[in-house]
Amino acid sequence: MTRDRSHAAFERAKAVIPGGVNSPVRAFKGVGGSPVFVREAAGARFTDLDGNTYIDCVMSWGPLILGHADHRIIDAVVRAAARGTSYGAPTEAESDLAELVIAMVPSVEKVRFCSSGTEATMSALRLARGFTGREKVVKFAGCYHGHADAFLISAGSGALTMGTPDSPGITAGTTRDTLVVPYNDLDALRTVFEAERTTIACVIVEPYVGNMGLVLPKPGFLAGLRALCTEFGALLIFDEVMTGFRVAPGGVQEREGVLPDMTTLGKVIGGGLPVGAFGGRAEIMEKLSPLGSIYQAGTLSGNPLAMAAGRATLEALREPGIYERLDAAGARFTTGMHDIFARHGVAHQHAHRGSMVGFFFTAQDVVDLASAKTSDTVFYGKFFHEMLDRGVYLAPSQFEAGFLSLAHDDATIDEILAAADDVIGALHALA
Repeated sequence: MTRDRSHAAFERAKAVIPGGVNSPVRAFKGVGGSPVFVREAAGARFTDLDGNTYIDCVMSWGPLILGHADHRIIDAVVRAAARGTSYGAPTEAESDLAELVIAMVPSVEKVRFCSSGTEATMSALRLARGFTGREKVVKFAGCYHGHADAFLISAGSGALTMGTPDSPGITAGTTRDTLVVPYNDLDALRTVFEAERTTIACVIVEPYVGNMGLVLPKPGFLAGLRALCTEFGALLIFDEVMTGFRVAPGGVQEREGVLPDMTTLGKVIGGGLPVGAFGGRAEIMEKLSPLGSIYQAGTLSGNPLAMAAGRATLEALREPGIYERLDAAGARFTTGMHDIFARHGVAHQHAHRGSMVGFFFTAQDVVDLASAKTSDTVFYGKFFHEMLDRGVYLAPSQFEAGFLSLAHDDATIDEILAAADDVIGALHALA
């Protein structure tokens, strides 16, 4: 499979865009080589500049739960665009989508739209600090909440060690106010709370972690977070940018029966257009300007094209049987991969929730960042490229979840599994 045009496009992009990409993981640093440039897509597949077609297991990193170029979304966006692309003034489309979100997400009483998941989490953090009058926040190592300064902090040694910035440009003050503990470790979180009883504004968590690969909570972990935040007067924020409307109509909080104080949303809520949102209890959300004194704004917030795409997506997801189909697709993919790896004696871990899927090439149970890092990333890179050459596009990093869609029917998933079986057999023959 040749990708000469993609290589040429990457060289062109590198001359005018830092690293040749507008989001780092697209550059294939985690697997080596150069990225595939997409020409067009439909359903579960996309076609690159050279005319090669791939089954897409990334789906724009989660938003495309209905598949690429779904006619319901395209029609809604075209109708909205014909009336104008942006007004800088309110529209009923914003209320239409807000009412859908509130009806579907159990903890959300009021919601505000923005243009990205990063904006949503950044704004939720400011709101939590303003509402509680406290400054410090707790996050979990390996959870990614966008690229705002407070979130680009990873764990140091010990539960109370101040975080180490993951990027230059983050101030010492931001680092000091961000406390990092291991995911799935309630004892470490209690230790932090007991040391910082009156200073922690909120705990923010990906309830199912999708940004270090798919890592699931241990039984009782999410309920334990809820109990500790209540005990110490801090707000609990579920970052459901990935999981919202993906693993259940109301996200992880519906599936697990644990309600946060605030929820951040993105990806699926925009149906492939740039949308973020944050919502929660009315008494918290009413502290936002112009009703309250905590400021948040955005020129394109509530953009009519994005609202139309989001509404079309959520309405489609409310049809009977949708989530059963998505769950079945995730189970078929993950069980099939497990069977292939096990049959060939490849050490691995696997997980899925709904149509979110993941696997690690390690013999160790993956419960947090430290255990995720035991994965054989070199083997993953080989597996990725061999799958790519067979027309299957996986996440170009061991530490990212995969996403399926309603367009991934049984036959499509079986194509993926057949390719994986062939690849693992070939890699073992070379070993």
